Amino acid sequence: MVSADDLRYFLAVARRGRLTLAAAQLGVDHTTVGRRVVALERALGQRLFDRAAHGWQLTESGHRLLGPAELVATAVASAEELLGGRGQSLTGAVRIVCPDGFGAFLLAPALGALQRDHPALTVELITASPHVAHTLQEFDLAVIQRVPSSRRVVRQHLTDFYLRLYATPDYLSSHPRVRSAADLADHVVIWHIDDMLDVPPLSALHALLPSQIAIQSTNLVAHWQAAAAGVGIAPLPQYIAAHDPRLVPVLPELQFRGTYWLALRREHARLTRVRAVEVLMQEIVAARQDDLLGPIRGPLPPR
Repeated sequence: MVSADDLRYFLAVARRGRLTLAAAQLGVDHTTVGRRVVALERALGQRLFDRAAHGWQLTESGHRLLGPAELVATAVASAEELLGGRGQSLTGAVRIVCPDGFGAFLLAPALGALQRDHPALTVELITASPHVAHTLQEFDLAVIQRVPSSRRVVRQHLTDFYLRLYATPDYLSSHPRVRSAADLADHVVIWHIDDMLDVPPLSALHALLPSQIAIQSTNLVAHWQAAAAGVGIAPLPQYIAAHDPRLVPVLPELQFRGTYWLALRREHARLTRVRAVEVLMQEIVAARQDDLLGPIRGPLPPR
């Protein structure tokens, strides 16, 4: 018979893709994880993973087992929460996938209160560039910049935000004046790598930028730091650049509206620890609306 404990080992490997990572999550030796998975495969009479140098990948049988295993794991977690009693400190882990800007500048600074209230709760924050897609087994909550299409997630609109062009006053004063988007062709522009850009709002902004992007990176923090160091002009979320006194807006009338959507794995959406992080995100965006969508603040670019 397959036990809930068997499925716990199976899920850890399915989510992490490597025995060592699964072992670290479970708090056991990686040989124990491998032995338990092999025993489960023998009990079922089917191979659940293809072993490769780059990691363990689910077979067709493994994918079929994934849904039932998730349901069992969620039922066990719910039972543990109920038995733990209401109002008690939360335990376990919550894995969040989000764009690097949202994770670094909005979510991470607000995690202190959650940690103080629930010191036994582990938050796993994975930041990624906007185009990166993650499979369902890799997260509990995901902040993404396009409408989630999977039926296996519960989705909600989290917030809109403005992107604007920013540079340092020194850079602007030492380079040709920018009177329109066409003038950007005479400047160093810092932006995403072209073939990795598939988020609609960012694509619309990209269409106004020059064909030659001098500095390209998948990392938004790199865009921000390069612009703040005077390297060139970068489109940045207003909630990042407005708090950096080194930067001023370029073409202040030009703004682009992006959107953050929140996706929760349907089978985990009711877990108390997942709901706690969901509420935290809603509180963050409610408190930061002026940064996200407010008018331009601070000095304007030199004339």
